[in-house]
Amino acid sequence: MKPATQTEITPPEVHLEKARQELFDRFLKNRAPNFLIDLSSLFDRYFQERFENSRAGLLMDIQKNPCAILALGGYGRQEQCLMSDIDLLFLFEKTIPPGAEDLVREFILPLWDMGVEVGHATRALKDCVEDAKKDVATLTAMLDARFICGMSRLYVELTEVLRKRLYRKNKKQIITRIVERNLERHKRFGDSSYLLEPHLKEGRGGLRDYHTMLWVSRVAANVVRPRDLVFEGFLSHNEFITLEKALRFIWSARNHLHHLSGKKNDRLLFEDQIKMSGILKVKKRGGLKPVEIFLAELHGHMEWIKRAFLAFMDEPGICEFVKKGRRPGKILMPRGLKAEKGRLDFVSPEAVLKSPFLMMKIFEQSVALNIPLSVESWRLVGEFLYRVDEKFRFSKRALESFEKILMAPNQKFNVLNEMLDAGFLVKFIPEMAGIANRIQYDSYHLYPVDKHLLRAVEIIRNFGSPKDATGCDLCAIFYKSLKKKRLLLWAALLHDIGKGSLEGGHSARGADMARDILTPRGFSQKDVDTVVFLVKRHLLLPKVSSRRDINDEPTVLSCARKIKTVARLKMLYLLSVGDAAATGPNAWNEWNHSLMKELVFKILKMLEKGSLASERADSLVKKKKREISETAAVSPELKDLDFLIEAMSPRYLLRVRPDDIRRHMALFRRMGAEDFDWEVAGGRRSAVRTVTICAKDRPGLMAAIAGVFAVNGMEILEAAAFTWQNGVALDVFKVQPPPDIIFENDKWDKAKKDLQRALSGDLDLGAALEKRRRAYPPERPWPSGEDVKVVVDNSASDFFTIVEVVTGSFSGLLFCITDALFRSGLDVWVAKIGRKVEKVFDVFYVRNFDGEKADAPGDEERIAEEISRAVREKREAAGAIRTL
Repeated sequence: MKPATQTEITPPEVHLEKARQELFDRFLKNRAPNFLIDLSSLFDRYFQERFENSRAGLLMDIQKNPCAILALGGYGRQEQCLMSDIDLLFLFEKTIPPGAEDLVREFILPLWDMGVEVGHATRALKDCVEDAKKDVATLTAMLDARFICGMSRLYVELTEVLRKRLYRKNKKQIITRIVERNLERHKRFGDSSYLLEPHLKEGRGGLRDYHTMLWVSRVAANVVRPRDLVFEGFLSHNEFITLEKALRFIWSARNHLHHLSGKKNDRLLFEDQIKMSGILKVKKRGGLKPVEIFLAELHGHMEWIKRAFLAFMDEPGICEFVKKGRRPGKILMPRGLKAEKGRLDFVSPEAVLKSPFLMMKIFEQSVALNIPLSVESWRLVGEFLYRVDEKFRFSKRALESFEKILMAPNQKFNVLNEMLDAGFLVKFIPEMAGIANRIQYDSYHLYPVDKHLLRAVEIIRNFGSPKDATGCDLCAIFYKSLKKKRLLLWAALLHDIGKGSLEGGHSARGADMARDILTPRGFSQKDVDTVVFLVKRHLLLPKVSSRRDINDEPTVLSCARKIKTVARLKMLYLLSVGDAAATGPNAWNEWNHSLMKELVFKILKMLEKGSLASERADSLVKKKKREISETAAVSPELKDLDFLIEAMSPRYLLRVRPDDIRRHMALFRRMGAEDFDWEVAGGRRSAVRTVTICAKDRPGLMAAIAGVFAVNGMEILEAAAFTWQNGVALDVFKVQPPPDIIFENDKWDKAKKDLQRALSGDLDLGAALEKRRRAYPPERPWPSGEDVKVVVDNSASDFFTIVEVVTGSFSGLLFCITDALFRSGLDVWVAKIGRKVEKVFDVFYVRNFDGEKADAPGDEERIAEEISRAVREKREAAGAIRTL
């Protein structure tokens, strides 16, 4: 440290800011291959210049009060990312002198002015050990410490005192604390190797797994540099090269994400993923979108880091410090395998070379004993995958062993997943290569296709067990009754295998692939046909139950004709539940499940008795009429309303509960001579309001209601429309409440007045919606590149034309569609509103204003074009279309 001269000196922060911007520019142009180290070095030079010319240091008398400035955390590891914090330790020898605060301010304030976040600690040497003992975050920061400037002997003394007084004496406790903290992160941030919105740093498979490997190895084996992981035998040379490649990709993604966000940000959100693939210049190939290719590569790298971390924790010298649970006693093992220290292993590489079937057998034993494979056995499986040839795949012995793995419930860990990660599953079923790390870019599917298939298998084989993720009693009963569970589980494993290609429908393509997979393996023709049917029709039940009127006899009859047998119906239902539950919460919820169960019972009744049990339906309708009539006779509110019961349609009486029917009758009485009346149910703690509207039916009524909700910012979640034979419409909507619940009643009063004005013609809903869109532009446009799809079907129902609309969601969409139907001369009799996160699947049963189907020549094309045009125009106006 030397005194500053009188000559004007350019402040070091000016040099830093200029050099930093130049480095950022080079990085964004992909001309900074060593960006992390280069950025760390820029900050090093800044601190060194500051120290060399420090006025506070002179006043503090650095000779009497020795000081060293150390880099900690990512800065200490020379992993400084674009918007990451700078972590520093101002280390003093014995005590912290009075001038230390001025020294810290001199170093840090200029960085704060530049917008750089700086975390710092000021400690005396003797305090460092105690602080590291108390706090694991401080401990890991010390493990990353790197000398920048000042008295280097203090840094040397710190590392020595930490090693002698802390690491050597408390090695087991320290490693346990570090590992447990990382496991807590996994629970909090999830498995980044397959999450839809992965956390690049903290999630499982993220950078923290790599950091934990470094911290643990530094305590256990005095590792200094990352490459020492190879020298100490924790990783092979090839594994380290693969690790470096994965880290480079994730660091690049992280830095670009920082730049994109304009701040420190490690969660790769859905709306940023397309931008990231564009920034990284990922090209479309093989029918996959650039964003899907980018995510597949990212997930692949994070999966490898996760696997490397697990292998590292299993290494000798590390595993003895980590709790492994109770180890089994002496176990009788097949020839060529052994179990030691709670891990399965091959007796020798020669044993695998001599008998490749041991690679299947070791996974079978893993299921039977609930013991994972050792690191060395993992490596041997990888080395000998070339021995899994056609003879191996199609052998009866391999099939029997694989099916034991496939069918075993209550597994401590998913062995199929272990087989996939080891590369063995794809070698055994090569057709799965097309879906390995295959990402479906939407916020509906939470997992890559390969992981989704294995999760579906796991959910299905655990039906009725303590690990049943669905809690569905019907699933437990059906699964227990199956005679050939293995066929269902094969179907679960293969049901989305057709997604490896984007040509045509994945269900039909997957069915053909399933036939090609099973036939050479010796399955009977009947069993092959069963699996092929399940794969081909695995979407039948969820689609029909959510998009069709399941009280319409032709709908149920059509399903029954396709399914044909009760056994197939049970398997198809179980596959549908497993598929939905494995997809995510947007596919699996009680509402969807209840609709599907209702459809299954109707189909089951038809298959068992050869009819839809119309007599039973008639009996139920008569029973409800009688019950409601008896109640009305003694209720002052419902007196003299018996005529309404006869006006109610059978569909309405079958679908609506008696208590709700009585409420609807009372609502009709309150309506009187008015055009409509409504009631809003749902307390303030509920996230949903149920709005029941009783109105004099008229063409365009649903469009008016939907438009009013949209104008008032109330998003429609579900809608059910019923028409009574006396010209009364009874519509039930599930909507999100207004954002400001304090003034919610005022909002509902305004919405009711708006509907009155809309029905009287005094409110132009189209203009009102346009005004709202300009005032409240969408915050997060749905990243969907798909155009609107409209299907007009006159064959599925004897009495209605069915209009199905699939498109991206935006505010006012339901009004847009129903208004287009009204302009097309159609009246909505039944509506099924469904959302699949960023998409909507709306289905309308309509008739023309004369009460007939819209089946004149050209009607179907005209209706589809009118709706498509209207939706495209409104989506563009709402800013909801984004090209991928």
